[in-house]
Amino acid sequence: MPGYELKHLHWLTPIKNEPIAVYAKRMAEQIDESNPVLMGLSFGGIMCIEIAKLITVEKVILVSSIPTDKQLPMWMKAAGKLRLHKIVPLNPHTKLLQPVQDFFIGAKGNSEKEIVRRYRLQVQQDYLEWAINAILKWKNDWTPPHLYHIHGDADRIFPLKKVKPDCIVKGGTHFMIFSKAKEVSDFLSALPVTTA
Repeated sequence: MPGYELKHLHWLTPIKNEPIAVYAKRMAEQIDESNPVLMGLSFGGIMCIEIAKLITVEKVILVSSIPTDKQLPMWMKAAGKLRLHKIVPLNPHTKLLQPVQDFFIGAKGNSEKEIVRRYRLQVQQDYLEWAINAILKWKNDWTPPHLYHIHGDADRIFPLKKVKPDCIVKGGTHFMIFSKAKEVSDFLSALPVTTA
């Protein structure tokens, strides 16, 4: 983003049964800057919302994410209520599930699937199980005052019909930050400078 210094927050190893608000507080300890812009992809967007409850931010930018639990698709809500994620733990290294994961993420072609494959190899099982549980149990109806949201119309993780983004990317999947990088960058470059 022009005029901003990009800083990545590192995902932390979750404590067993750690509430998402407590995890967000630990994540926020990595932020030294005052009035930062928070930007998050997918679950990272959810985490940005939680961090923005704790500190003053200039703006929050969601990419392929959701601002409240009301946008969770019905199948996720049902899985959470039935605790299916506890009955059938998802292992990112299970080859049988990888084509299904690629489909939902929207990875197409060998290069995109290879990026997703490499990501899977880095994901720790305990973190994945915690994150899935955190998403399925997430409760939030608050949105920050300066919220900007870009979403793809072909997102299968968080379907467009459940969200009201500021910008819709035609053909954008959950993986559009890679496959539609220009459209995402154009959106980010056009955002106004705000003050909280």
